Amino acid sequence: MTTIKLAIIEDDLLIQESLNDFFDAQPGVDCLQIASSVEDFLDVIGSTEIVPDIILLDINLLGMSGIDGIPLILKNMPHIDIIMLTTFEDNDNIYKALCAGACSYLSKTTPLKKILEAVEIVANGGSYMSPSIARKIVNRFAPKSNQADTLTPRQKEIVTGIVDGKSYKMIASDLFVSLDTVRSHIKNIYKTLEINSKAELIKKSYDNEL
Repeated sequence: MTTIKLAIIEDDLLIQESLNDFFDAQPGVDCLQIASSVEDFLDVIGSTEIVPDIILLDINLLGMSGIDGIPLILKNMPHIDIIMLTTFEDNDNIYKALCAGACSYLSKTTPLKKILEAVEIVANGGSYMSPSIARKIVNRFAPKSNQADTLTPRQKEIVTGIVDGKSYKMIASDLFVSLDTVRSHIKNIYKTLEINSKAELIKKSYDNEL
C-alpha cells in the first residue's frame, strides 16, 4: 500500500494538534508538514525534496487566505490535490475555492474518520464533498424555474412598473391602489424572490429570471 503524503495548512493550534495526532496514528498516511499560513508552507516546501500528495487547507488563515493561496501552491506543485477544510460553507467561498483549483471541500464539523476517508478517496483520484456542500453544488447547477411563476398577477404588474423606472407613487396611481399597498406588495415580492433591494429585482428581470 502506497503511503499518502499529507500536509496541513491550519492556524488554529488545537485543530492542528487534533489532525496531526489523528493522522500520525494512521498507517497509510505520513503527515509531512503542518503550517499556519500559505506563506510558511511555501517557504518550507521550497527547501525540501519530498512534497505532499494532498493538502488539507483552511480558508481563514494568517496572511493570505487559503483560496488566494491555491494558485500559488498549484504553480509550485501542479500535481498536488487540495482539500479545503474550513468553517465557511457559503456558496461564494465554495465556488471560489473549486474554481481556483481545490478538488474537494469539507466542513470542519466533519468527523476525523470522514476526513481520512476523503483523503483516501482523493489519493485514489476521486473527489469528496461534505453532504451539505454537495447539496449546495447540486442546487447551484439545478435547472432554475422562472421565479415570476411564484408572483401574483398584481405583484407582476408592480415588478413591471419598477423595471420601467416608475416610482412607487406612480405605480400606485397606475394601479389605482394606495402607496402603502404598493409597499406591502414590494415587501412580499422581496420575500418571495429572496432578495433585498430594487437593484436585485431589476437584475433578475434583465437576467430573464422573471
